Amino acid sequence: MNKKKYGLLTGTAAIALILAACGGTDTNTDKSAAETSKESGETKAIDFETVVENEGDVIDGGTLQVALVTDSPFQGIFSQELYEDNYDANLMEFALESLFSTDDNFMISNDGAATLDFDQDAKTATITLKDGVTWSDGEPVTAEDMLYSYEVIGNKDYTGIRYDSTFTNIVGMEEYHNGETETISGITVEDDQTIKVEYLTVSPTILQAGGGIWSSAMPKHQLKNVAIADLVSSPEIRETPLGFGPFKVENIVPGESVEYSANEHYYKGKPQLDNVIVEVVPASSIVASLESGKYDLALSMPTDTYDSYKDLAGYTLLGREELSYTYVGFKLGAWDSEKGEVIPDPDAKMANKSLRQAMAYALDNDAVGQKFYSGLRSGANSLIPPVFADVHDADLEGYTYDTDKANKLLDDAGYKDVDGDDIREDPEGEKLTINFASMAGGEIAEPLAEYYMQSWQQIGLDVELTDGRLLEFNSFYDRVQADDKEIDIYQAAWGTGTDPTPSGLYGRTAEFNLARYATEEHDELLAAIESEDAWDLDYKVDAFHKWQEFISDEAPVIPTLFRNEILPVNNRVKNYDWTYGSNFGWNTIGVTADAPLKK
Repeated sequence: MNKKKYGLLTGTAAIALILAACGGTDTNTDKSAAETSKESGETKAIDFETVVENEGDVIDGGTLQVALVTDSPFQGIFSQELYEDNYDANLMEFALESLFSTDDNFMISNDGAATLDFDQDAKTATITLKDGVTWSDGEPVTAEDMLYSYEVIGNKDYTGIRYDSTFTNIVGMEEYHNGETETISGITVEDDQTIKVEYLTVSPTILQAGGGIWSSAMPKHQLKNVAIADLVSSPEIRETPLGFGPFKVENIVPGESVEYSANEHYYKGKPQLDNVIVEVVPASSIVASLESGKYDLALSMPTDTYDSYKDLAGYTLLGREELSYTYVGFKLGAWDSEKGEVIPDPDAKMANKSLRQAMAYALDNDAVGQKFYSGLRSGANSLIPPVFADVHDADLEGYTYDTDKANKLLDDAGYKDVDGDDIREDPEGEKLTINFASMAGGEIAEPLAEYYMQSWQQIGLDVELTDGRLLEFNSFYDRVQADDKEIDIYQAAWGTGTDPTPSGLYGRTAEFNLARYATEEHDELLAAIESEDAWDLDYKVDAFHKWQEFISDEAPVIPTLFRNEILPVNNRVKNYDWTYGSNFGWNTIGVTADAPLKK
């Protein structure tokens, strides 16, 4: 998944925690559950395979039964330009393929639908479609389709969230966006299969998948008569989307299921399967559904219930590090849609850095990850996941559980208990109530939210759930993105995609910057990561490390957990490869029996 295809993940990556198990209130005298677990030998590293072959011959055709594990209906925005969350990304995998393949370092390679010729000196990327790349309705994919994707995202009427610094870096894009020109001067159509894109600046991140070279095309012949402002709600996107992937969409039951059939026009050849059916399955019933042999795969499998399916008969459990992390965010401003940038609010309730840091020190994330996720999650020190080993700062201290530090930070900042009720007032002596938004879903969502609130209460902070309850997934993100005044802090997760460059999530012009944090120093640190100086590897690593140190200290968001993901694959599925950079294709999948096997 490209960086530009960030996924909003469920924030219910959570566990039922008893406060006493998390080490009490004094880290100098009590041991956390993580430490206790390690010393007793209960926590062990779990090794998973990423490839499953399975025995038996592939039958002709067949239908792959896939569960999409979520407690909310999917949005159903079948467009790489317009979708917003990870569930829609899962659904698009089968039909809406990206232009580029990637290698095991998440760099663009030339094994996909298009090839890339990059000229560093000229600051240009030439993208050429391979012969035979065809939309699922039989029409050829053209250079005009690639151009149209840029024109949609850059248009002033565009309603999505992907018009950011990687697009304004294209020559002529801002003039086009502002209505000063009718075309993007920096993009030229070279022939029916080729476009050339010219950039203002280029850095090594541009060769990263999702690092600045857009990897999608839009079927202009289908969409050209739909107003750009109406695309996201149009039947062409919601009901009859076209792609050039191995399968095509046959039927969508909104929010519930999608049926696909083999795309006979697929440029790599007709898939082995006849059909794929994806159905939404609640987390509470997915294990029983798998035990009954109903599904071949379970996407977004909950890891908090790992112990209930770790010995699942009839399946191989694949596992890998997620390109994601869980975090707590603080609302520090608002999004200005007219200016297309974050507007910080120096008077925001959470504007005091010491308050944010104290709330970070109050959480025992190692206990959460080790004791209750069987080692599948671990306390996070950075906003760059360790899967990006070259730029992740493993030496960054981050925030470890320390209530002494938390209390001192609050005391020094003037947050004191004025009236003797064990709850701190703000530095002006006024009542301080912090509204916390957390998502519903799964059996441990509520206990985790309660753990966080009780942890903060232990350091004297009054934190209450927004509206007094957990929020449904789609409502949660709608309200967080709308900068709802009833949300001061929120718990969520990011799927980072394949490019660790943070500007798309935390830049001043990034709508995904949900904390609404921006400073001039932060702008400079982000710019350094994407500067031409970053072609020097040492400079690049140093720039990433400086940003991680700065954002950790400022704490507009607190990384809480690094995540691993699990994929149950039924024993009748042949040739599934979940390895990063393998360029696995759904067209290669086959099945060896007519229905999923129970053993």
